[in-house]
Amino acid sequence: MNRPTRAALSALSLLSLAALTACGGDSGSGSDADKPAATASQEQQEQQATPEERLQQLAITQADAPGDRKVTEPDDEFVFAKSAKEVTVDKPACAPLALAMNQLPLGEPQADLTRVVDSGGANIGAFTYVTLTTYESGGAESAMSGLSKAVDACGGGFTAKSDENTSAYDSVTAEKPVAAAGDESLGFRSTLTFRGVTHTVHTQAVRSGDVLAVYFSVDGSAIANSKPSDAKLPAAVVKAQNGKLGNGKLG
Repeated sequence: MNRPTRAALSALSLLSLAALTACGGDSGSGSDADKPAATASQEQQEQQATPEERLQQLAITQADAPGDRKVTEPDDEFVFAKSAKEVTVDKPACAPLALAMNQLPLGEPQADLTRVVDSGGANIGAFTYVTLTTYESGGAESAMSGLSKAVDACGGGFTAKSDENTSAYDSVTAEKPVAAAGDESLGFRSTLTFRGVTHTVHTQAVRSGDVLAVYFSVDGSAIANSKPSDAKLPAAVVKAQNGKLGNGKLG
């Protein structure tokens, strides 16, 4: 099946449409010495893991995917930008939104990775992007705060540009997260217009300790074929990834 044109892709809030085709206790009980050997060993391994290794352990896998969904890695061919440094925004306050909706890390990350989950079933053109980012202590809280402020400040929309692409968003509106979890959860939707057709995409961010998960859903097939779309975040996918974030808590 044919991939959509680059012009269609550049209209999306995210151009990493890789697969976008028509297809503490007290001293008496809280010490490591009192814990089962297996638990203490697991905690030591997590503490010794690099930020990249920790995210690999926390990321949703094919075994975690609900239903007949497939989990893959994004294709660099369709990324909106290769790094946050390449992105400029006409309204600086909206920069966190541009990064979140284009699978780019917020703030000052230690490491990040993205997984792509298809919709399964008949609508194979809809995808959910799951981006995990880990930070030094306090970094995730700062990133989450900046994202929340951006939602409040950018209701009238904004335009983001990279070296090769431009994405214009008509509106941004806060909404209830489909599956609240972790220490903080934030949800919002955004609209964009391409070839006279309006599309709605949805984003949710979940902070669990110093790990931030950002979920973004888009119906790339509908956008490429000029059909109106409203790509809801699948609660089952969000819950599956949220369920693994408990191990991401550092404090």
